[in-house]
Amino acid sequence: MISYLDTTAADFSDELNRLLAFAEEDQAEVRGTVLSIIRDVRDRGDAAVLELTNRFDHQSAGSMADLTLDAADLKAAYESLDPLVCDALEESASRVRAYHEAQLRAMGEGEHWQYEDDYGNQLGQRVNAMARVGVYAPGGKAAYPSTIIMTVLPARVAGVEEVVLCVPTPGGEINPVLLAAAHLSGVDRVFSIGGAQAVAAMAYGTESVPRVDKIVGPGNIFVATAKELVFGDVGIDMIAGPSEVVIVADDSVDPDWVIQDMFAQAEHDEMAQAIVISDSAKLLEQIHSRLPDMLAKQSRRDIIETAIRDRGAIIQVADLDEAFDVVNRIAPEHLQLAMADAPGYLERVRHAGAVFLGVDTTEVVGDYTAGPSHVLPTSGTARFASPLGVYDFQTRTSVIHCSRQGSIRLNRAAAIIAAEEGLDAHAESARFRVKG
Repeated sequence: MISYLDTTAADFSDELNRLLAFAEEDQAEVRGTVLSIIRDVRDRGDAAVLELTNRFDHQSAGSMADLTLDAADLKAAYESLDPLVCDALEESASRVRAYHEAQLRAMGEGEHWQYEDDYGNQLGQRVNAMARVGVYAPGGKAAYPSTIIMTVLPARVAGVEEVVLCVPTPGGEINPVLLAAAHLSGVDRVFSIGGAQAVAAMAYGTESVPRVDKIVGPGNIFVATAKELVFGDVGIDMIAGPSEVVIVADDSVDPDWVIQDMFAQAEHDEMAQAIVISDSAKLLEQIHSRLPDMLAKQSRRDIIETAIRDRGAIIQVADLDEAFDVVNRIAPEHLQLAMADAPGYLERVRHAGAVFLGVDTTEVVGDYTAGPSHVLPTSGTARFASPLGVYDFQTRTSVIHCSRQGSIRLNRAAAIIAAEEGLDAHAESARFRVKG
């Protein structure tokens, strides 16, 4: 029921490529539908958003006021929850806030900076938070209050002035835990709008939904495609694929723990991916043999079984050094090092969204309570992308101020380069300053 790969096999590379690939829905059809929605929202504003929300989320809203939630609604939802749920949300929010405050301090408090060179030129950079950010949070089949905490708080710590949240409410059902998370995180405005129309509304603005500078947060294929299509008119965090975990394990770990960690990732959806890599044939055989019995106990076993069968794998490697060659090739979203000396291998990790060190560190704490944002690069993009953080909500502006002496020196060289590039107006502009 799960693929078994061996790095010594002649076809290992081809089999690994097959495992890492995944088929999306018909992209051309999806893009056509999403483009139509975006154009409709741009042209008709609130009227289009209202019509599309009623159609796709099976609602009967009469006006945009019916799709708008205020601070009192969020507070009421928070106060309606079991105190244990409130405590867990507060624990998550406080740790996410603390982590990103530490991140900001490490970056120099996001302060402007400058220096002066030997010729009296002053050079530097101004750092400013974005004015308004939009967050999309799933609210239908998969409602994740943790996503609100993990996206809104880094923006708030970065200094963003206003945060707008869009969350679908299929059939008009509102998840109070989502609203409680929004209350704790300090969301300014909430709209019960989902899908591509929510992305379009935030990207271009309507009579009711304000235009934002950047849109962050996960969603289905229509949401992801909409983010891709509006990018350039508005910033986005990333185009996220199915969630994934790679677990590098040695003989020190209980095989049942490894299996349950695989299930924790696989239960997200049928396209999720869980891979175990080990140099221990005994451990891999234990995992392979015990997996069916443990699967039978899972409440979401149908989803897990499909994900494990279609995209899961156990990979035999010659040694742990080879294991990290495979890890860096995969560049996973989540990497668990379920090993006796996990910190000793951290330097071998070059590409991963987040690393969880040691058998006691589950990927689950990264999802909810550790502190770093759980918005991470997927599908191998950890080779060039990073976790969501305060830096995603700031802009940097270069500042250049020439002294008279510095102007002559810099413009003289600039005029020469410009002339070589055939940009004569550039060159003459620089020469004017040299001539004085």
